[in-house]
Amino acid sequence: MSDPNNPNIDKRSTPQWALYQRENFSKLSHGEVPIFNTDPGKLEELAKEKLTQGGWLYAASNAGLSWTHLANRQAFYRHRIIPRMLVDTNLRDTSTTVFGHKVSAPIGFAPIGINKIYHPHGELPVAKVAKELNLPYCLSTAGSSSIEDVGAANGEGPRFFQLYMPHDDELTLSLLARAWDSGFDACLLTLDTWQLGWRADDVATGNYAFYRGVGADLGLTDPVFQRRLKAAGIDPRKDPERAGTMWIDNVWHGRAWSWEKMPWLMREWRRISGGRPFCLKGIQSVADAEKAVELGVDGIVVSNHAGRQVDGAVASLDQLEKIVHAVGDKTYIMYDSGIRSAADIFKALALGARFVFVGRLWVWGLSIMGEHGVRHVMKSLLADFDILLAVGGYRNVDEIGRDALDSLPNSAASLIAEKSKL
Repeated sequence: MSDPNNPNIDKRSTPQWALYQRENFSKLSHGEVPIFNTDPGKLEELAKEKLTQGGWLYAASNAGLSWTHLANRQAFYRHRIIPRMLVDTNLRDTSTTVFGHKVSAPIGFAPIGINKIYHPHGELPVAKVAKELNLPYCLSTAGSSSIEDVGAANGEGPRFFQLYMPHDDELTLSLLARAWDSGFDACLLTLDTWQLGWRADDVATGNYAFYRGVGADLGLTDPVFQRRLKAAGIDPRKDPERAGTMWIDNVWHGRAWSWEKMPWLMREWRRISGGRPFCLKGIQSVADAEKAVELGVDGIVVSNHAGRQVDGAVASLDQLEKIVHAVGDKTYIMYDSGIRSAADIFKALALGARFVFVGRLWVWGLSIMGEHGVRHVMKSLLADFDILLAVGGYRNVDEIGRDALDSLPNSAASLIAEKSKL
């Protein structure tokens, strides 16, 4: 275990996250047990038991036949960590710096919408835990709490705003201004979801919370959108379904954007924020990564939306290495899609990502036990990462490079087409 009297603990620059393992082992001695199992498969099963059918399907559904989701998981499996021995990891440092913020680890809370279908308090407990752990929190435009309330819950924590850009410039500028005024100091524009992918289970059950009048709080608290509702003769208190429908039809509007609009958006965000980072989320091709760098963005997120948008697509992890090779020295590269463990985080870092977003893990925790569930899942993940560095022989995240992995060939011939449980 991790000895709480270890003299190195006080000398470390980051907490001894591994002590959370000891804390859980010790519970039985005091008549307690850990609140739930954080093994990803068991976590998912327990969340399914706790959630409504709609909540479960929205969180678990992927595009089409889930082949992209499967590809994400298979990509992690083909890379194997090479542990190093007799390395003095006693003073290991899990921290990194992202956009000027020194954070506990290269791990962030991915932007996930309508948290109120997972827990009545929505995004607020998630933002609170992110602050406690000093991990970056990213709020989705499809959030079910106001930007201002989420910012207040996150306190002094580092936080970013993920934008789904409406085809209404005044509304877009209002959202960005509210985000900046509420302490969100980086903007991540999601590129792959101006139209929801085909998710059969959601379609078959009519599972779209916004059309049921649930989850539109972020939009309903916007002054520009409130004017749009008034002009349309919609009172959100009397007709929440029409209001929710009008809001989400402004967000996932089914009308494509193109590169031509990006300079305007980037310029406006930098004007509002005084030059804070602007990033593109959803990059999958080297050509698009190169175009993003040419545009002058501050960072990109290599992501396929966890397999929820384009079915039968490339695995994000497979594309990460190619993109890093092409533009890794020219922009800040982050990763999202398919992360389930500390080992997955390690592998993404080894392949060139500088920061990794985690999504479904904390959603399951929120679904199971609200704030306590999110805290348990993320503290467990931090402990897992801390222990991995300790026993794997890596003293800090900067030592995690391409030579830390042995990789099998990327050959579909050796892969079985079956759905991944995780």
